[in-house]
Amino acid sequence: MGSAADWNSIREKVIARVDSSAEDLNKISQEIWSNPELNFEEHHAHKILTDYLVKEGFKVEKKFIIDTGFRATYGSDGGVNVCVICEYDALPDIGHACGHNLIAECGIGAGIAIKAGLEILGEQAGKVTVMGTPAEEGGGGKNVMIDAKAFEGVDVAMMAHGCPFYAPRPKFLAIQQIKITFTGKSAHAAAFPWEGRNALDAAVMCYQAISVLRQQMKPDWRVHGIFTNGGVKPNIIPEEAELFYYMRAPTKVELDVLIQKVLGCIDGAAKATSCEAKHKFEVNYLDVVTNKGLISIYEKHAQNLGVTFETNPSIRDAAVGSTDMGNVSYVVPSIHPMFDINTVAPNHSREFTADAGAPTAQEPTLTQAKALALTGLELLMPGNKQLLDDIRKEFDETFGKSK
Repeated sequence: MGSAADWNSIREKVIARVDSSAEDLNKISQEIWSNPELNFEEHHAHKILTDYLVKEGFKVEKKFIIDTGFRATYGSDGGVNVCVICEYDALPDIGHACGHNLIAECGIGAGIAIKAGLEILGEQAGKVTVMGTPAEEGGGGKNVMIDAKAFEGVDVAMMAHGCPFYAPRPKFLAIQQIKITFTGKSAHAAAFPWEGRNALDAAVMCYQAISVLRQQMKPDWRVHGIFTNGGVKPNIIPEEAELFYYMRAPTKVELDVLIQKVLGCIDGAAKATSCEAKHKFEVNYLDVVTNKGLISIYEKHAQNLGVTFETNPSIRDAAVGSTDMGNVSYVVPSIHPMFDINTVAPNHSREFTADAGAPTAQEPTLTQAKALALTGLELLMPGNKQLLDDIRKEFDETFGKSK
């Protein structure tokens, strides 16, 4: 690291930059919270966030890869490129029940704070990238951006996510969505039932087979689904029926095993009912692989800012869902800490929606912005090349040629 005096000056600048912008950041968060938009439809949030970054002196690429995506940069090529990620889509009916308004606020706050540090270090030190990634809630926006090479040239990627507790190394499950269609033959259900092949029976049998399969599932595997089509009228034997399932497991390797078991249930139900079965894999999220070297830097700065991490393993180590940030963690060293927004409500509840828009969520969100900014700036400091080398080495050893 550079001299202690240099670092202390940058640390003070970062903290002051976030604090002086607190009112603006809260307005951004409130505007997004008050106008929830579903995945790929976040046009209002996109405008608010990109307009602010332009005002703050970033080079902003609007409609980056996706109409509601963006990339904002400050600094120069050739040095370290620190990426901070924003999410800003909401859930149907219950709005920002996952607090993406706060994720966006935190990402923007961290971005402008890293920029403030770079103004001291000089642009030659590297670059900060603020990446706007739409459609995390089931749309896989980050996957689309990964496929378009959005993260090429990025050295580390960071974001922070609100919840009811502090967990720097949360467990996110890999997930595969699957749509299942059974096709049979229609017939009059009263007059000529023997002429039909009941696709709904196939779907029900598939559902039951998957439910029976749960006895042989590992405790941290998850399979949950719904019927999306069960026929048109009771007196017509359904010629088509559909199911929509999510399959989850702690790692991609385990998920692949689980998928094969579910495919067996589909095939068995089709054979038993003389129906045809087709399946289509939809969005796929990988498990989040937290880079230990990078998260250790974050933990140090968060604790110095007064954060106390959850120590109860039943809370700290519990699976907290799935996210396309997992896919990012497979292509670039990444962290995705969870932070307490002063709530006891679980994510994806109406109560959490209310708390994500409450004044009490502001202080922890701004603290996270400072922690992420300090984490990124430590990697940008002259003389800290070994830190990034160690982070890259860990990443390469984790993924090898599959990264």
